[in-house]
Amino acid sequence: MLRINSHISVPDDEIEISGIRAQGAGGQHVNKASTAVHLRFDIRRSSLPQTYKDRLLKLNDRRINQNGVVIIKAQRRRSREKNRQEARLRLAELIRAAITRQKKRIPTRPTFASRQRRLERKTRQGYKKRLRKGIRGVPGL
Repeated sequence: MLRINSHISVPDDEIEISGIRAQGAGGQHVNKASTAVHLRFDIRRSSLPQTYKDRLLKLNDRRINQNGVVIIKAQRRRSREKNRQEARLRLAELIRAAITRQKKRIPTRPTFASRQRRLERKTRQGYKKRLRKGIRGVPGL
């Protein structure tokens, strides 16, 4: 049972975990042992509430394919069990991120003083650039 929060949990039979060979350098052991893990979680067939499913499917996350299946690959650890735990934690974090409501942004206006400072800076910058300009008719300037 994967615990998401105090109300929601995902049964183990909805999560499919399979061992695969890890990529990259690693010596003699990595070529023989399948320590990396692929976790698959079908959002549409899961027991999550419909609102959570909709939010997950709307996420723009590369781990969610077009069929609504979350695929997480964990290969950082040397043992399969630790990779399995890490993959389950990443799935829980993904679901938590989808179910938390984003705070609505309230647009603000710049203060009068900040607008004044900006205009003064622009004036000083223009004056500085005018001083750099050469004098016409004088050679070398």
